[in-house]
Amino acid sequence: MKTNVKITVNGTVYEREIEPRMLLVYFLREELHLTGTHIGCDTSSCGACTVHLDGKALKSCSMLAVQANGMSVTTIEGMANGEMHPLQKGFHEEHGLQCGFCTPGMIMTAADLLASNPNPTEHEIRESLEGNLCRCTGYHNIVKSIQHAAKEMQS
Repeated sequence: MKTNVKITVNGTVYEREIEPRMLLVYFLREELHLTGTHIGCDTSSCGACTVHLDGKALKSCSMLAVQANGMSVTTIEGMANGEMHPLQKGFHEEHGLQCGFCTPGMIMTAADLLASNPNPTEHEIRESLEGNLCRCTGYHNIVKSIQHAAKEMQS
């Protein structure tokens, strides 16, 4: 038995008939073809699938799509409004990515942090990234990227 959902994603309302057990991450990737949200672990350990649900960061592999019914989701694709978001620019300028697999989740987590704390310390940035894993960079340039974006967003 399928269930109807109506979810606003990146400002567009989508209505779909889906399996009730479909995770939000699969809804985004398979139903809407928004592949910027990555599947890394399916256990909410890595953070690669982080999106914003009604403005707050959430690991989309930890939620059923039906639970997002009537809500608003922002994915990495929705971060830019015609030009790169300051966080995307920061990751580019400060070399905050290598393979790029963790980058969308890192950016979504960092955006949530900067929304509530526009001038975080290095320690606060590292703490906020605690649920996001990167196997390439060692986090140093990721932190620098977020600091870069925070400064740009304040000016």
